[in-house]
Amino acid sequence: MLGWVLLVVPLAVALGGPLFAGETGSVAAPLLPPGPEHPLGTDVLGRDGLAVVLSGGAGLLGLTVAALVLAYLAGVPLGLFAAARRGLADEAVMRTLDVVLAFPSLLVLMVLAATGHRGPLVLVLAVAVVQLPAVTRLVRAAALAPGCRVAVETLHLQGQSWWRVQLGYVARHVAGPVVTDAGTRLGLVLALLASANFLGLGLPPDSPDWAVVIERNTEALYSQPSIVLVPAGLLMALCAGTNLVADQMLARQRVAS
Repeated sequence: MLGWVLLVVPLAVALGGPLFAGETGSVAAPLLPPGPEHPLGTDVLGRDGLAVVLSGGAGLLGLTVAALVLAYLAGVPLGLFAAARRGLADEAVMRTLDVVLAFPSLLVLMVLAATGHRGPLVLVLAVAVVQLPAVTRLVRAAALAPGCRVAVETLHLQGQSWWRVQLGYVARHVAGPVVTDAGTRLGLVLALLASANFLGLGLPPDSPDWAVVIERNTEALYSQPSIVLVPAGLLMALCAGTNLVADQMLARQRVAS
């Protein structure tokens, strides 16, 4: 239950918060302490802390889901192709992705930012690309599992077409590992996007995004801690809850198998 609580609470705040956030512009003096008018005080821009927290999670979740979807849309077909063709095609795909895998994810984002490539779209594309090697390797390994290969060879001997075998059987066989991996990878992508926004590599500095708010108000941690600790706690809960729930699902899958 702990994992589900840690996951549901920040999700509820992120998805339902914008409906109740109200005005997210400057409404008072900067860094006011919590009070009746502003339960979480105000941030360095004079925005209501509660309104910023309620409206700052949806964008981060949207970027995370977009990066994950792009990574799997590209990685699943590449993994199936590499496993099916083998030989030179397999080597070309995997060795190319090994080059991407050799670079640390955050370093790639920092290089893009240093060269002037910033913004949500660039950030999503870059995060999807750095996740692509791991996704492709997972799909390829699942498609090359002994049980799967025996069934594929049998279907080929029965005269089934290549496309029907790959899309009708192999794709369904790798669906379980992909879903399990997505639960764990969600936490990884979320942490990477939050780190990038925290370093100012993604969203603009006046964005209500939780990571951006933490970065902009770090110097006020001791004078106005609520504006830093509340979004930081929500981010930590979301990452921890995602990983705990994914581990639980993986454990159940192992017991069932």
